[in-house]
Order: sequence, then structure tokens, then C-alpha cells
Amino acid sequence: MSKVLVIGCGGVASVAIQKCCQVSDVFTELCLASRTKSKCDDLAAKLKGHTDTKITTAQVDADDVNQLIALIQKEKPDLVMNVALPYQDLTIMDACLACGVNYMDTANYEPENTDDPQWRAIYEKRCKEAGFSAYFDYSWQWAYRKKFEDAGLMALLGCGFDPGVTQAYCAYAKKHEFDHIDTIDILDCNGGDHGYAFATNFNPEVNLREVSAPGSYWEDGHWIEIPAMSIKREYHFDQVGEKDMYLLHHEEIESLAQTIPEAKRIRFFMTFGQSYLNHMRCLEDVGMLSTTPVEFEGHQIVPIKFLKALLPDPASLGPRTKGKTNIGCIFTGTKDGKDKTWYIYNVCDHQECYHEVGSQGVSYTTGVPAMCGALMMLTGKWQKPGVYTVDELDPDPFLDALDKYGLPRSIDEKPVLVP
Repeated sequence: MSKVLVIGCGGVASVAIQKCCQVSDVFTELCLASRTKSKCDDLAAKLKGHTDTKITTAQVDADDVNQLIALIQKEKPDLVMNVALPYQDLTIMDACLACGVNYMDTANYEPENTDDPQWRAIYEKRCKEAGFSAYFDYSWQWAYRKKFEDAGLMALLGCGFDPGVTQAYCAYAKKHEFDHIDTIDILDCNGGDHGYAFATNFNPEVNLREVSAPGSYWEDGHWIEIPAMSIKREYHFDQVGEKDMYLLHHEEIESLAQTIPEAKRIRFFMTFGQSYLNHMRCLEDVGMLSTTPVEFEGHQIVPIKFLKALLPDPASLGPRTKGKTNIGCIFTGTKDGKDKTWYIYNVCDHQECYHEVGSQGVSYTTGVPAMCGALMMLTGKWQKPGVYTVDELDPDPFLDALDKYGLPRSIDEKPVLVP
């Protein structure tokens, strides 16, 4: 029925690809492309004989728009699924526009080089105007709206779990559960233990930059920014237990403030263990999280890239990670004139994920929504020209697909609220 070009072949991409292969009547053909073609070849060989989906592989540098255009023109896909690095979102979007192909990704754009003068001038202007200082935001990709509309193409942004599923949970709550939503708390709990003193569950560059940045939340129509990790709460998560969680800036707050403008407050919390925080603060203090190149023995080295090379590959954590994730949204508001609270969440078991697709739960909870989002686009359930986040689209078929393909929802009608 459809051919998809998948760019990227890391932990999340591996899950998304394997889940696509479980729906061969829709994903009839996949082309797996990465800078390191051997990764694609290895995964294709693993899947051979286990799926009816036809799989080919290719090499591409996703930083090079001309290489991307050449590959898209050669493969002629119906959709480009970007599960590479968020640094590459814009070049892939440019290539899709040049070739007339729909686009989707799992995380919004952020720059690789935060010292680039042209980018920094725009960034500093946005910080002053918007009121938050995170490196990642939707403005760069939202700027493509008219281009995609005029081309009759669709771009789907941030279709992982958070962002992605959390936004679908919010759209579902607005559509079915509330007449008016007052507050939204997004809670991301990883109760898994990989046995290392320090490791990250997804790309270390992206992960460490995200959690070491100032936190922020939306309240009464504007951003409130706070020092990194300065707001801590304890919460008891279903099937995980009591965990410390910290308020972070997260991209879905930016879109939800627009799609649910009546919400007085929107916050995002993520759990961290003390060992992780101690290591992160130490690495930050000595400059290892910096993106500014330093000269060492005649070579220009980016500290955070060097650190990434030293840390365990997130894709290797699957066999040793035990425990569960619990990610969801708690709402307060009114329905039929009465006050209401409501909690929708998913619990995912790391070892069950590993036994199914060879990955830990954090990759699984991002890769499955990516497949389901592609499924929505290819089957016409989500298909309209322009650039969209998940909260702007019909949540019903998407959540039904998640229920079916490995991330079923749970509901708590009387949740404990986060102070």
C-alpha cells in the first residue's frame, strides 16, 4: 500500500521499523537510511523472513540536503519518517518540500552548534519575546506551515510519547472528558534500572542538554522560568512506586498553550535518581556538557560529543534494564458544571519491550507512537496540508492504534494531584 523512507537507525528507529513490519498491509515497503549503512543492513537482515514488508537500505548524510533530495527522488516514498537527530529536522523538511513528500519526526528542532551567530541572534530574540530559554522550540518548524500548505503536503511534528502521546491524551481529554480544562500536569516516570552508575536512555547530547537547562512552565498566559531542577515533587506511580520528579521545560507545553488556551497552568515533570543528578551536575561543572569546541592536542573536540562516545549506547541498554515506565497526564477542570480530575497514562515494562523488539522501554515508548503516527498519515486518518503537532489532530484513532500495538492507556478517575 505505502512506501516509507526511514531516516535514522538508532534505538528509537529500530523500534519504529520493527513495529512498521508488524503492519505489512500498510507498510508494504521500507527503505532504511542512515549515515552508517551497516546499521540498516544489520536490522534488515534481522527482519528478513519475519515480515512481508519489503526492506531496502541506503546511506545518507541527513545534514546534506542535496544527498537527501537525491535519495528521496530515487526511492519515491509516500512518507519520510525522521527518527534521526533533531539537529537534522530542517534539512529533511527542506528535502521533503523539494521532492513533494510528506514528513514526520519525533522531536522538535534544536541546533547542534549553539554558538552559531546567526542562530544565536534569533534565539536570543525569542528568549526575550517568549520568556523561556530552552534551545529547542517549535518556532523553526512552525515557520514551514505556509510552505507545506502551499505544496499540499503534511508535516507531523513530535510524534513520540512526550511530545506526541501526551498531546493526544490532552486532545482526548478536551474532546471527551472536560468542558473546560484548568490545569495539566504531564508526568514522565522511568522506573527502570540499567545497572550502570550513569547512562542516558536516549541520545546523550539531547538528553543532557534538556535536563540541565532551566525549567519552565505555562501559567496565566505566560512562561515562568526557574533554575534547573529547582522544583521537586514526590509522586507514587502505578506499578512503579514512589519517585522524585523535577519540573523541566518540555516542548509540548508550547503547543498545548495554543490548542488548550483556557488552561491556567501546564507543567511537565520527569523522574531522576540521585546518582543520575550527581553525575550530571559534576559533568556540567567541569564543562563536559558544553557544545562549544575546545582544542586538545591539535584537534577541535566538542565536550558533549566526546562524552557521548564514552557513555553506553542507549540502544545497548535493553538486555540489562529492569522495571517499568509510567507516562501520562493529570487534568483538573469541569464537566457538566461539576469539578473533575482525571489521569490518563501508560505503563510499559522494559523487559517485555526487550523480548519483543530488543530495546528498553524508553526507545519503545517513542518508536511505537512514531509508527502509529505514520499509520494515521498513510491511512488518511491524519492527512491535511500544513505543519501539525499531535494535539491538533483527532486523538481517537491514534490512541486506538497505541492500545493495539503495545502502549495501552490506563485511566484513574480520582488521581492524587501534584502540589
